[in-house]
Amino acid sequence: MALCDWHELHGETFAGKKALITGGAGFIGSNISEALLTLGAEVVVIDDLSGGLVSNFDTFKDQYEKEFTFIEGSILNDDLLNQALEGCDYVFHQAAWGSVPRSVTMPVEYNENNTVGTQKLLQAAVVHKVKRVVFAASSSAYGDSVKLPKVEDMPVRPKSPYAANKIACEALMRAYANCYEIDTASLRYFNIFGPRQNANSAYAAVIAAFAKALDQDEQPIIFGDGGQSRDFTFVDNAVHANLLAASAKKAINGEVMNIACANRITVNQLATNMASMWGQPHIEAIHKEERAGDVKHSLADLSLAEELIGYKPQVAFEEGLDATVAWYKEVFAAS
Repeated sequence: MALCDWHELHGETFAGKKALITGGAGFIGSNISEALLTLGAEVVVIDDLSGGLVSNFDTFKDQYEKEFTFIEGSILNDDLLNQALEGCDYVFHQAAWGSVPRSVTMPVEYNENNTVGTQKLLQAAVVHKVKRVVFAASSSAYGDSVKLPKVEDMPVRPKSPYAANKIACEALMRAYANCYEIDTASLRYFNIFGPRQNANSAYAAVIAAFAKALDQDEQPIIFGDGGQSRDFTFVDNAVHANLLAASAKKAINGEVMNIACANRITVNQLATNMASMWGQPHIEAIHKEERAGDVKHSLADLSLAEELIGYKPQVAFEEGLDATVAWYKEVFAAS
């Protein structure tokens, strides 16, 4: 499924290693899981399935039956967390309640699952002598700063409880790296998309939501005027960044770095492009009121990620969108 050749990019780095992926039944987590298994690692996934799907394992679980373990449950469960961490070299922390709009309606629950869950994970990782925890941070940390591109030393300006959770977790990552025998890294994702992203959630990300609407001959919904722009990033780039961060030779010490493509497109352009790709260029988007917590523009500076872990995007937006649309068409046709 991946467009990247993981062996060419990462060789034998993860062969014989053991990794825990929290939220590994989710979109990004399952792609990381598959890449690690392909590279010869033993993989443990813990996921409470609040956002993930066991069907995300279908393309690889049988091939790697001996190397793959799935634990259904929450990282808030200490017993399950300790079971999952046993013998692990690395943790890829993808577990979180997503969706900016939903976090506005459930701020207390979001803090418990995202921030408290992260501290529990870090504390247990220290006990189990994990080498490095790589955290899925978010570009939502930048809020509505008008400065472009976004640079990691800009002040954080969260516009939602979700964004505030992610920033708190970044702080925990840095604190634990400085106070305990563990290394950490925080990767600020910019609008990750690709195969396995759930299109059926009420809070589906924009590309997934557009795909579902177009498949049903419906008009995609754009919240706001559609002039907002995003640095859309194909999932293989996020996987590549996670693998680079985990295997970095030098300590990262909790540093935060942007993971994106350093290119942006407006949501209006995206809707037009996807309608054409779906063979339905006549379908135009509907505009609705802007949602609370949404940011206007995002564009990443990638200098720090290149400096610290050697990250460069491997898959351009256009190539990734082609592959993603093809995947959604296949999935919808089979359902």
